[in-house]
Amino acid sequence: MNDITLLVMAAGMGSRYGGLKQLDAVGPNRETIIDYSVYDAIEAGFSKVVFIIRREFEAEFKSKITNKFSGKIQVELAFQDLQALPDGFACPEGRNKPWGTGHAILSAVDLINEPFVVINADDFYGRESFQKLAEFYSKNNRSFSMVVYKLDQTLSSFGGVTRGICTVENDRLKTVVETGNVRKTDQGVSSDSKVKLDGSEPVSVNIWGFTPALFDYLKDMFVDFMKKRGMELKSEFLIPSVINDLIQSGREEVYVLRSDANWFGVTYKEDKPYVMGEIQKLVDGDVYPQKLF
Repeated sequence: MNDITLLVMAAGMGSRYGGLKQLDAVGPNRETIIDYSVYDAIEAGFSKVVFIIRREFEAEFKSKITNKFSGKIQVELAFQDLQALPDGFACPEGRNKPWGTGHAILSAVDLINEPFVVINADDFYGRESFQKLAEFYSKNNRSFSMVVYKLDQTLSSFGGVTRGICTVENDRLKTVVETGNVRKTDQGVSSDSKVKLDGSEPVSVNIWGFTPALFDYLKDMFVDFMKKRGMELKSEFLIPSVINDLIQSGREEVYVLRSDANWFGVTYKEDKPYVMGEIQKLVDGDVYPQKLF
């Protein structure tokens, strides 16, 4: 087993979806997407999983998610809190939106001292991605890393999504640009960006590999973010923007790992039947047992 942690971002309420979608059952025995990610991480040799949640959902999250992992992998909880801000800053009145993925990861600073992989709770990444990241860090790599997928394999049929469009050179990430309202059209792919997309672009769907060095960067960069945008009600401190800054400033390199695994996510309620069908195919193909835990 590798000394590597899975960090699952599960603090969002899923405003477009209309509920706490991270707890929605999608497997044949009421498994959640989180269950499949943890199962894949265990199979890949991960030693610990940390969940970032909102404190008000702690009891429900334990009863529906984490209790079943007892004895199979070490489990910790971190809490993302709007009021958890650097000294000298306060949450502006009227703000109820979380501060973003960078702030979410920072909430786990006291629980992680080893390489770790960050994922979204509501995305299915496939076991190959976890295996590639575990192998990367088993070789004592101290660099940051990420797994990329093809853009057209990560879109919803029911509305626009946000994707980190990447440029890659010599297996290193050069840029990652958060691009909103990316969606399928009769002509291919469109977005809010002026850059023309054809669907073959490598994209980040928030599966990253980091070392604890990230936390020091996040602490400093979040202070800068709060100085510039802390009074806005909907500003977000996003991890792709953090990584892009680190790359452009030459402070870090990010190795790009490519996955042919199936990726799918539940962004809209209408996505759920498709996800359930894809998981059932994997169960029928003996990729997963009928009952995970």
